[in-house]
Amino acid sequence: MGIEGGNLSSEQLQFFDSNGYLVLESFANPAEIESLRKRMEQMLDEFDCSSTASIFSTKNQQQTTNDHFFESAEKISFFWEALHEKDPVFNKFSSSDKVSGMLRSLGYQRPIVIQSMYIFKQPGIGGEVVPHQDNSFLYTEPTTCTGLWLALEDATIVNGCLWAIPGSHRNGLVRRFLRDENGVHFDKPSPCYNQKDFVPLEVKAGSLVVIHGDLIHQSFENQSSKSRHAYSLHVVDTNGCKWAEDNWIRRNVDPEPLYSC
Repeated sequence: MGIEGGNLSSEQLQFFDSNGYLVLESFANPAEIESLRKRMEQMLDEFDCSSTASIFSTKNQQQTTNDHFFESAEKISFFWEALHEKDPVFNKFSSSDKVSGMLRSLGYQRPIVIQSMYIFKQPGIGGEVVPHQDNSFLYTEPTTCTGLWLALEDATIVNGCLWAIPGSHRNGLVRRFLRDENGVHFDKPSPCYNQKDFVPLEVKAGSLVVIHGDLIHQSFENQSSKSRHAYSLHVVDTNGCKWAEDNWIRRNVDPEPLYSC
């Protein structure tokens, strides 16, 4: 439920509560989109691609996990994590008043951005993201994860937009992604989902898709000749809830909250 200082309407909150997602059109203006994309181009130009090799996949984690993957929780890594903390351009957007205002509307008391990713989804090679729930990977007790997915380019069915099962968040968390002495693994196999239950979330550049942590969502390969860049944040609350010790992300230093009510 919304709290004082939030910027979402009662109709928007009702839609989110019912469907588990919400599209906020024109959340980022063209100048903000341009600054994020230009900063990423600059970082790519400065990056030595021979220094690291790690891929995060929702499909097969155990074969791709290494120290680079684990350390990405607290530094900028190339599948692009921790941008919200370590880079001033991305931090400016991630900690903006409009992001905080939206989180206040959702009832967050002391939110932290626990993960951020720049997603390239390049033409012809941008891969599939299988059906999943964000709370599986970023678990708190009680669960508090919300995904914020900012389209930096138009996202369409052809180039790999998000798909979601409306209302699936009401069924709760189906499995968790755990880290232990053997590495990382899911505690249960993935359920089978009927693709007819998914709806496409086609959005224009600048739109923000707000995703409930228990919402079943996915995206398909980019089959177009155009890229589908996006900036993704995951937020959890730190007021009255506990970060699970067996999450894959283990921080040495707790992130600074965006605000504290």
